[in-house]
Amino acid sequence: MAGERLFGWWKRILWFDATRGEAREWRYPGEMARLYIGGRGFAVKILWDFLPAGADPLGPENLFIAAVGPLTGLAGPNTGKLVVAAKSPLTLGYGDGNIGSWAAVALRAAGWDALVVQGRAPRPSVLVVEDDRARLDPADDLWGLDAFTAYDRLVERYGRDAGILLIGPAGEKLVRYATVVAQKGRSGGRPGLGAVLGSKNIKAIVVRGTRKPELYDPDAYRKAAVEAIRAVKASPNYSFWMRQGTMFTVEWAQEASVLPAYNFREGVFEGYQGISGSYMEKVRVDLRSCPLCVMACGHVIRDEEGALVELDYENIAMLGSNLGISRLEEAAVLNRLADLYGMDTISLGGTLGYALEAGERGRLELPATWGDYRAIAELVKLTAAREGVGDLLAEGSMRLSRRVGETWYAMHVKGLEVSAYDCHAAPGMALAFATSPIGAHHKDAWLIGWEIQHGRDSYSEEKAAKLIEMQRFRGGLFETAVACRFPVVETGISLEHYVKMFQAATGLAYSLQDHYTVADRIYALTRLLWVREHGDWSIDMDMPPERWFRDPLTKGPLRGARLDRDRFLGLLRAYYRLRGWASNGVPLPETAKRLGLPEDAVRLAEQKAAEPA
Repeated sequence: MAGERLFGWWKRILWFDATRGEAREWRYPGEMARLYIGGRGFAVKILWDFLPAGADPLGPENLFIAAVGPLTGLAGPNTGKLVVAAKSPLTLGYGDGNIGSWAAVALRAAGWDALVVQGRAPRPSVLVVEDDRARLDPADDLWGLDAFTAYDRLVERYGRDAGILLIGPAGEKLVRYATVVAQKGRSGGRPGLGAVLGSKNIKAIVVRGTRKPELYDPDAYRKAAVEAIRAVKASPNYSFWMRQGTMFTVEWAQEASVLPAYNFREGVFEGYQGISGSYMEKVRVDLRSCPLCVMACGHVIRDEEGALVELDYENIAMLGSNLGISRLEEAAVLNRLADLYGMDTISLGGTLGYALEAGERGRLELPATWGDYRAIAELVKLTAAREGVGDLLAEGSMRLSRRVGETWYAMHVKGLEVSAYDCHAAPGMALAFATSPIGAHHKDAWLIGWEIQHGRDSYSEEKAAKLIEMQRFRGGLFETAVACRFPVVETGISLEHYVKMFQAATGLAYSLQDHYTVADRIYALTRLLWVREHGDWSIDMDMPPERWFRDPLTKGPLRGARLDRDRFLGLLRAYYRLRGWASNGVPLPETAKRLGLPEDAVRLAEQKAAEPA
C-alpha cells in the first residue's frame, strides 16, 4: 500500500491533546482505509491501538473520536453524518453514536478523516478546528448553559457556516448517558459520549473547512448519487414517511404488541393514540433534517409548555408509554428537557421507568408516579444537575438497580438501556439487543419487523443469520461509509446504490460482500475490545433483561408470552457459530486471523475464547 494513491480519503487524522492545547497530524497507513473504511471502523481501530487497557472512561487517557467516511459530505442521499466514539462511562465497553450535523460536512471539508481528543483542558474550552489549524478557546461563559442557548452563542461567535458539536449541563455533570448535541435536537453517543467530552472540559467542538475531497471518478459518483436520490423519492413509502417519519411506529408497535409500557411490563399501551404518528400529523408545525438529507425525519410540534420540540419514535415511546404518559405534548416536554440538558432520551426513559417501578414497589423514595409528567420533568432536571435522587438516576438503570437491590426489572444489556421494542414475544429482536456492539440498541439491527413477518415464535438459526446480515449493512456499511440507513431501511432502495457510490468515490471495487467482510472485522475487533476492557467474558454478558424471561405479558393479544431461556441460549449459540465466535461469545483465534485483526487481538482471542459454539 506504500505510495499508493488513495481517493475519497484525506489519509490524515487530527490528534488533539487538550491538556497541552497542541495538535498534530497523523498520516495513518493506507491499509487502515482498506480494512476499516472510516467512521466506526476507524474509531474502534484507534481505540484498540491507542487506548490504554483499563483506562478510566472519565479520565484524561480516554479518547474522544469524531470520524467521517468516504461518503460523508458528498452529494447523495443523507450523507451529512459522522460517528462519535470513546470508551463508555455507562458500559465500560465500546461506545459510539451516529449524528447528523454540519460538523460532519465541515470536518470532511477541513481535510480530516477523524478528530481524536485526548487529555483534559485546564479550563472550560471550545475546541476550534479551521482547516489545518486547531486551538482551544475559553468557554467559561458557556459552561452551565443548556445546549440550545450555548448553540446560539456559538453561532454568534463563530458564524452560521461553522459545524458545531456540543454538550449540555448533563455532560458537564458527567451523567453517564449524556450525549453530544447538534442543531438543537440532533444528538448521538448514548453510551455517555457527552460525559466524555465533559470530563475533558470541552463544551463544544467547532469545525470550519474550505476543501473538497478528490474522488476517483466524479462523473460516475454524481450519476450514482442522482440515481439513489431518485430511487428514494420514487419509493411507494416516501410520501407516508414524509408525513410521519419514525412516529408511525407507535401504532405499528401497538398492533404488534411490542410498544413498551410501564417499564416494559407490557407490549401494549391503553393511551397509545395520544402519542401516535397520526396524532402527531395533526399538530405538527415544522419538519427538520440533517444536512444533505432527502427524507427529513425531524417532525416538530409545540409541547405542553408551548416550546418547539423535534420528535421521533424512540423518544416518545421511552418517555411516553414506557412512563405511562398518554399525551404527546407532555412526553414532548421530557423530550425537550433531555435535548436541552444533553441526555439520551432512551436511557433516560429506561432509567426513569426502572425508578418509577422501584418507587411503586417501595424500594426507592421517589416524588413521582406513572403518568405524572410534571413530577417526572422535575426528576429529569434533578438528573441533569445530579442533585438529590437525580444523582442516582444519572448513573443509569444498571447501577441504580444494584443500589436498590432489585436488578431483574432493570431493562438494559451490558449497562445500556433497551430501546423502544418490547421483546417478550420477539426472540430475534432480543438477540439484536443482546449482541449490539454498544449494548442494547436497535440501530445495528431492527430485526423485529422481519421477525414478525417470518415467525416471531421461531428461535431458528435462520433468524440469527438474518440478524448478522442486518448488522453487516446497518452497523457495518452505513457506519463506515458514513451515511444514514433510512433510505434503504425505510424506502427500500437497493444497497447497490451505496456500493456504486463507494466505488466511484474511492476507486476500490468493493462488492457488497467485501463490505460485509469489513463489517465482520469491525464486529470482531469491537467484541475483543469489550473483552479486553472487562477482563473475563461469558455468555451471560449477551443475555437480554431478566424481565422478558420471568414476567409474562398480561395484556393484549399476546397475553402470557415470554421468552424461553433455553431456546434463547440455543439461538445465541447459533449466532456465535455463524460469526465464528466461541461458546462464551469471544471471537475464535482462527476467525481473528482470517479477518486480519491486529496480532495482539489474535493473542487475546487465543487467551479468552472458549471452545467453538
